[in-house]
Amino acid sequence: MTAERSTTVFDLPSSCVGGKLSPKRPRERWPSFVNRNISHDGTPVSQVVETLDTKSVGPDKHVVAFLDIGTNSVRMLLARIDPNHSFSVISQQKEVVRLGEGEFRDNQLQPQAIRRAVLVCSQFVQMAHAHGAHEIVAVATSASRDASNQAAFLRRLDREAHLDVRVISGKEEARLIYLGVVSGLNLGDKRALFIDIGGGSTEVIVGTQSQHDFLDSLKLGAIRLTSRFFQPTDVGPVSDRLYQQIKQYVRTSAIRTLQQLKQWRTDIAVGSSGSICNLAEIAFRMVHRRPWKRDDVLTLSDLQQIIPRLCECTLEERAKLPGINPERADIIVAGAAILETILEELGVNEVRVSERGLREGLPIDYLSRMEHLPPLELRSFRERSAFQLGRSCGFDENHARTVARLSLEFFDSAFQIGLHKMGDWERELLEYAALLHDIGAFLSYSKHREHSYYFIRSADLLGFDNTEIAIIAATALFHGKSLPQMKHREFAELDKRARKIVRSLCMFLRMAEALDRSHTGPVTSVRFFRSAPETISLEIVSPVECQLELWGVKRHELSFEQVFKHKLVVMPKVETSL
Repeated sequence: MTAERSTTVFDLPSSCVGGKLSPKRPRERWPSFVNRNISHDGTPVSQVVETLDTKSVGPDKHVVAFLDIGTNSVRMLLARIDPNHSFSVISQQKEVVRLGEGEFRDNQLQPQAIRRAVLVCSQFVQMAHAHGAHEIVAVATSASRDASNQAAFLRRLDREAHLDVRVISGKEEARLIYLGVVSGLNLGDKRALFIDIGGGSTEVIVGTQSQHDFLDSLKLGAIRLTSRFFQPTDVGPVSDRLYQQIKQYVRTSAIRTLQQLKQWRTDIAVGSSGSICNLAEIAFRMVHRRPWKRDDVLTLSDLQQIIPRLCECTLEERAKLPGINPERADIIVAGAAILETILEELGVNEVRVSERGLREGLPIDYLSRMEHLPPLELRSFRERSAFQLGRSCGFDENHARTVARLSLEFFDSAFQIGLHKMGDWERELLEYAALLHDIGAFLSYSKHREHSYYFIRSADLLGFDNTEIAIIAATALFHGKSLPQMKHREFAELDKRARKIVRSLCMFLRMAEALDRSHTGPVTSVRFFRSAPETISLEIVSPVECQLELWGVKRHELSFEQVFKHKLVVMPKVETSL
């Protein structure tokens, strides 16, 4: 089975999913987050994470398993639900079962496909119990909802896997996909077109960061179209004529939805699902001669370059192409036809690729239906994700918030007097770096900056791209001691613009950290002002004498001059209340 591990935190809107209470079993602890095998000083991050996981478990937290029984795969996400209405992912599993194989000719789930799905679901349920799952929330999608023998399949799942499964509509599937995909994005004020190509259906959504505006589900999936246009014995090349027939079928079947989509103004397109992810990997391997990376976009031009190659190969040859998942070799042409047609018809030239989907949407939906949901204290997925990581590491939240507040006051007043020209984007990254700058102390204070860097780089922070995560991590790393230099690998690997940003942001962070050395919040406000052409004065307001903090910030005067080319003069100001 395929295991994936990461840490996430979500809570978004709305409604309905079914589940079944499962008996408690002894818990076997798994790491709560890690998606890269990065190590430092000989300590693998996965080992660090196991320690974090053990510390973060409490009696007021419970584990829920979320199952997505799709046309091609069964996916499971095991999550620990926290009292603050967030969750940490314990494990993610996926197994290809091809539930829809052979179904779409007579709308009957085939016995072998049912047997595979029931077996995998049984194993996932056992795994959930072994991890102490209190609930199992399971949904089934296209293959199940279209099958005339749906009831018999659900009875077998109940009887043999002890699993109560809810079959959801196409629009509900689209809504859950939206929740899962948007949780990993930072759209800002943009409106996005979301495309998810599954085995039995394709879901299309238009929405912003906070809400969906349009949902639809098309009976167009990679397995469904493969079953319609190919026989099991068709293992040779795909002729251009046949490929164009598939595209025309897609165009005709989706015409009404495409007309509705054209009425919406969208700024970007986002593609999810295994088919789109695999097409992106193939395109980058074959066209750009390198692996696909998380922030890469799949262009229509690249897609159109690889399609002839996919079609001219036999099935056996196609399975060996660079980047292809051999398990998708037989259905990838149909998936490509769906994506190419939709992009062409809507005039979309590129699509961002997301590895999130319905499975990730299920826990978000679950959280939204929890009773006694507190007021939304955090502004965005990004902020929620940062706080979840900090809390997983047991950080001093009051200190982190104080340092973040002071860092932003430094940033804002420096902007007002022309010390820098950075904007809201850099300001936000500084805030997250400040919140997370000390999380490495959980492992070891002596090297807490290095550990903070690796934790930030290794945790799956939602809504951030790789560049943003690298800037946040590097800013946290260099918040003490020497300024970042090209001899530091973590700094040198950044591009020129990011290096300039990190040098400035880490300066603000190190000064803010110095002003809360005692973790008591003695400083109420700070501001820069110009006292001479080449001199910047720093006013530090406090209701008490805070000599320790003043000594700390004075140690950074030389570094400040190196970064901003101005001399720094520290001016304490004691303001006592009457």
